Amino acid sequence: MSTPRKTLSLGRVAAPADGPALSPEAELIAQAIRRKLCIVAVYNRTHMQIAPHILYTKHDDPFIDGVAVLRDGKVPAELKLGTFKLAGLNSVSLTAETFTVQPLYDPADAKYEGVTITKIG
Repeated sequence: MSTPRKTLSLGRVAAPADGPALSPEAELIAQAIRRKLCIVAVYNRTHMQIAPHILYTKHDDPFIDGVAVLRDGKVPAELKLGTFKLAGLNSVSLTAETFTVQPLYDPADAKYEGVTITKIG
């Protein structure tokens, strides 16, 4: 008498139907936005700590709008909302530092309409 052999089968996970697949960097930034955590990255050869507020697409390329809280280890003279193309961000990592939403950020801005991937709630 033989018993049937037990087998392990892997189910397929369906891709989310509500948007394009995100790159690992975009997924990390989306997590930072949801948790209101800063990220550190190199952008145009400048080490930055950024408080990302929104992840969106423009001409099918992902961008973030956020506030650079540190540039090369120094606090900028004035805080302003900047636009960063994800392709230009290198060595992206999540920090444990939280941030508050800046009044410079307007989630109702027309440029975000229909192209937002994730934003601060």
